[in-house]
Amino acid sequence: MTEADFKDFYDVLVENLESFNGEYASFIDHGPKLFKLLADFLGYEHLKSQLKLKISAAIAYYVVPMDVIPETVYGAYGYIDDIFITAYVIRILADVYGYEFLSEYWEGEEDLEEVVELCYERSKEVLREKTTDVLEYVGLI
Repeated sequence: MTEADFKDFYDVLVENLESFNGEYASFIDHGPKLFKLLADFLGYEHLKSQLKLKISAAIAYYVVPMDVIPETVYGAYGYIDDIFITAYVIRILADVYGYEFLSEYWEGEEDLEEVVELCYERSKEVLREKTTDVLEYVGLI
């Protein structure tokens, strides 16, 4: 196996979600790019350590096999909780750095703030009281 045979986790997310056409596709499709924004922003040299921990928690949540809504059981729907925690953390980052600055790390074509708010609100609607479970799982509350 060569280095070229290995996929970046972002590529795995894109592959897992690119053909999803279900009820929540309007925001699930943004998951990979939101994940990438967090991963890329983690490299920002002036990032405060408490924010690094929040970002790391959100990134790690993507790879936990049996989280609140596991992908292995629910398929693409299992990414709804991952997208929630990602949008939750990006909103915290936006409070500190602003969406304009975060947009430098955003590879999406849509407005970052609109995407984050859509993903946050829609995932909260689906998760309801499970949002607390997600935040507790990663130690953010």
